Amino acid sequence: MNLGVAGGVLAFLIWQIDLSRTIDLIGAAGIAPFLGAIGIFLGTTVFMALRWRILLVAKGIEEPLAWLVKLYFVGYAAGQLLPTSFGGDAVRIVEHARRRPDARSEAAAAVLLERFLGAVGTMVLVAVGLGLAFRRYSDISLFYWIEGSLLACAVLGAVLMFSERAARLLARLGPIGRALRVEGIAARLYAALHGYRRHVPALVTVVAITLVVQTTRIFAIWLCGKAVGIELGPLPYFIIGPLLFLVMLVPFTVNGLGVREAFFIAFLARFGVDADAAFAAGLLFYAVTVATALPGAFILMWRGAKPLFAGARSASP
Repeated sequence: MNLGVAGGVLAFLIWQIDLSRTIDLIGAAGIAPFLGAIGIFLGTTVFMALRWRILLVAKGIEEPLAWLVKLYFVGYAAGQLLPTSFGGDAVRIVEHARRRPDARSEAAAAVLLERFLGAVGTMVLVAVGLGLAFRRYSDISLFYWIEGSLLACAVLGAVLMFSERAARLLARLGPIGRALRVEGIAARLYAALHGYRRHVPALVTVVAITLVVQTTRIFAIWLCGKAVGIELGPLPYFIIGPLLFLVMLVPFTVNGLGVREAFFIAFLARFGVDADAAFAAGLLFYAVTVATALPGAFILMWRGAKPLFAGARSASP
């Protein structure tokens, strides 16, 4: 289903652009900006894993940062074949639950809350970008509507997660959970998430790290545009980038394929960028995400090959 949607969106976009010019732009792309974008994504992954570790430590779960970074890369690799970032999150939850079978709910809650707080931090960046762009760019009112809608959803999510009154209201949904046979799982997961209301410093720290990481990653998007000859300063990307990160969370297609490129075309057009260059920038940014997933792919391949090497050593005289 998701592959079909991705294929349909890509086919429509290719029909709308001059494919030969787009290929020429990608072929002539600057290597230095492209490698810089990859370096930014690889380096900031350490801080993404640090957010995760802070939430785990708040609940008394100590994990080595290096192991969490490795698992983050594995999640990136899995996310290339699954819908959006949530596919990689599911892999991280399963892998950590295997390591901590006695704390599965806490492990899942840490990943889900990290993703939620990451989205909150990203929305803060969108608001900052819109504030900087106010009266500098015309025809960006749509951005304000999108930001307002997402902010309302975030506030609702926070109330449902941390409010005592909301917890009592949600408890009334027990019969529905029993009917669906998920009452126990849902109750334990919600209790794990709700418990973070007593760890406000950890939550604030995670949001602060998100602001630093996402700000840095916005420059990676800018570098992708610069590599294909888009002469825009970083400021428009402070509007586009955070929104792109949020859009990539929506499970429309596998790894956001097609949706990402459509987003580049639709929103860069508002800053005078033609569709060919915008599509090329979107594809280059996709290549950055694939390159970031390569360490995780190598980890998975080594994990699969390791038993073979062990068997060969034991069989040798």
